[in-house]
Amino acid sequence: MKEFYRKYGFVMAGGTIQGIGMGLFLFPHSIPSGGAGGLAVLINHFFYIDMGFALWIVNFSMLVLAIKYLGNASALWTMLAITVTSCTVIFIENSFYTPLGNVWFDLVLGSVFLGIGVGFLLRDSVSNGGIGVIALIIATKRETLPGRPLFWINTSIFLLTASIISWELIVQALISQWISTKIVDIVYYYNYYEVYTFGWRKK
Repeated sequence: MKEFYRKYGFVMAGGTIQGIGMGLFLFPHSIPSGGAGGLAVLINHFFYIDMGFALWIVNFSMLVLAIKYLGNASALWTMLAITVTSCTVIFIENSFYTPLGNVWFDLVLGSVFLGIGVGFLLRDSVSNGGIGVIALIIATKRETLPGRPLFWINTSIFLLTASIISWELIVQALISQWISTKIVDIVYYYNYYEVYTFGWRKK
């Protein structure tokens, strides 16, 4: 049970943190937070669906891959993560007035939040949904860090999104992805469990 509550806490934290990065900093500028975010921006653009709900639709559609390649348990955790993220985005959009600040400041801060949230999830073998499922599958199969495949897959989706909406977004989206995926790899690699031990008292 202790392991369950620990994982539950990190999934809730990861989903909430990346939702804050998206809803508070990136989405107000229409900057895609990733492949799923890019597709959500397109759905919002064509069908005027709330970003949070559009993001949930895209992420939920990827659960088939999570079930097939990562197992039922991982799919359930992924479902929780994407629901928490989407609810956080919806809550921010409907409860807070978010005036547009400096786009580059918001881009950096939002990307850091996004990377921390996704890193928490991937560290516990929980996908953040969407393209994170594919990146986690590749990282698991090749025993490598998930940041690089996440970057290249998302880049291809950004090109599609930019060609339809605005090419000006592609530079901001690529910078956001570069920052967030670097943060993902740092969180994914860093052994943060040791931070909370009390081994120093034995010295």
